[in-house]
Amino acid sequence: MERIPILQMGEFLLVTIQVDMHDRLAMTLQDDLTNRIAATNARGVLIDISALEIVDSFIGRILGNIAKMSRILDAQTVVVGMQPAVAITLVELGLSLTGIHTALNVEKGMTRLRASSSRDASHVPAAEGSINGYAEA
Repeated sequence: MERIPILQMGEFLLVTIQVDMHDRLAMTLQDDLTNRIAATNARGVLIDISALEIVDSFIGRILGNIAKMSRILDAQTVVVGMQPAVAITLVELGLSLTGIHTALNVEKGMTRLRASSSRDASHVPAAEGSINGYAEA
């Protein structure tokens, strides 16, 4: 079965999606990632989607679900490397990916995760820097 690797970097998990996402692979990633967050007590998840040229509504919803599940497991989610066409598609599909923070690249995403894990997340508004708010780190 095809799987997307999940790397542990200290208290964070790094997922780099290098293949076209299909529905089964997205569901497997969601399951693998939530299990890995729980097993490692990860404080953050960085998902690099720079290789994705297109997304559909299902993949968008899976990303949103991953962020929600991560949050319940006390981990922040940052999506990095979003191509302009992907951002346009998400907006056109009307997907409100609340809880997913964004950054331009892996370095900025890691900086954002470190900042989030070093302060009490309950004092940070949920929409701050989210795709829903169209903000970028």
